[in-house]
Amino acid sequence: MQTARPVPAATVINLRDLGGISLGRDRSVRSGAVLRSGQLSGLDPLLDPAVTALGIRTVVDLRTADERSAAPDRLPPGARLFVADVLGANPGVAPARLRALLADPAAASELLGGGKAEDLFAHTYRRMVLSPGASAAYRAFVETAADDRARPVLFHCTAGKDRTGWATAVLLMVMGASRDVVRAEFLAVNPVVRADFHPYVQTFLDAGGDPEIAAAIIEVRPRYLDVALDAMDERWGGLDGYVRDGLRIPEPALERLRSQLVVATDSEPLVAGVREG
Repeated sequence: MQTARPVPAATVINLRDLGGISLGRDRSVRSGAVLRSGQLSGLDPLLDPAVTALGIRTVVDLRTADERSAAPDRLPPGARLFVADVLGANPGVAPARLRALLADPAAASELLGGGKAEDLFAHTYRRMVLSPGASAAYRAFVETAADDRARPVLFHCTAGKDRTGWATAVLLMVMGASRDVVRAEFLAVNPVVRADFHPYVQTFLDAGGDPEIAAAIIEVRPRYLDVALDAMDERWGGLDGYVRDGLRIPEPALERLRSQLVVATDSEPLVAGVREG
C-alpha cells in the first residue's frame, strides 16, 4: 500500500511527502504540497539543499511552548512559521518529553512500568481528539493546508509521529482516504523513528531501562490510532461529525482542500467537493 514518500535529508528527521498516497478510485494526494517531519531545530540548508528545493512556504509547528523554546525551528529559506500547539500548557509527560523520559530509567520505570507507558500514550491520543485546544490546533492546520498561498506546507512535532501522525490521519481522511490507508501511513514512520532515537534508547537500556517502556515511547502502535478513531466515532459519530462539530472547519476550506490537493492519475485536480464517502 502506498505511503508517503521519504525525502532524503541529513538534518531533518522523518521528512515525508504525502503526495502519491492513494485516495481510492484512481485518486491520490498531490505531490509536493503537504509534507510531514520531525522538528526542524537541526535544519542546515547548506547540508540539505533538497529541503530548500521543496520551496516550503509555511511550517506548521505542533509542539508546545517548552519544546519550541528548547529546540526552536530553523526555517527553510522563504518559509514562515505558524504555531498550532496541540497539547497546550499542560502537555503531561508524553509525547512532548520523549528524550526526557529516556534519560532516567528509574523514573521511567516508576512512572511508566507495567504497561503504563502504552496506556499513557493512548490517553494522549484520546486527548488529541477530544480536547478543545487540540481541536483548535488541528483546525488551524487543516485550514493552512487548504490555503494555496500557504503551500507547500511542512507540518511537524518533535519526532513527527504522534501529533503529526494524527494530523496526517485527519488530513488524509478529509481528502477521502480509507482507514486502511491511514493506518498504513501512520505505522510507516516506525523504522525511521526507531533509527533516529536509537542512541537514546541504547543509553536507556544500558542503564537498566525496560525495553518495553522504550518501545512504547518511541513507536507508534495500532492501539494509539484506534483510540483516536474510537474517540472520534464515540463523540461525533465519525469523520463528518468530527470535522463539522469538533474541528469546526468551514466547508469552503474543505472544498479548497479536496479540489486542490486531490488529483487523478493524470495529476489533474478533481472537481471541488468530490470525495469518497
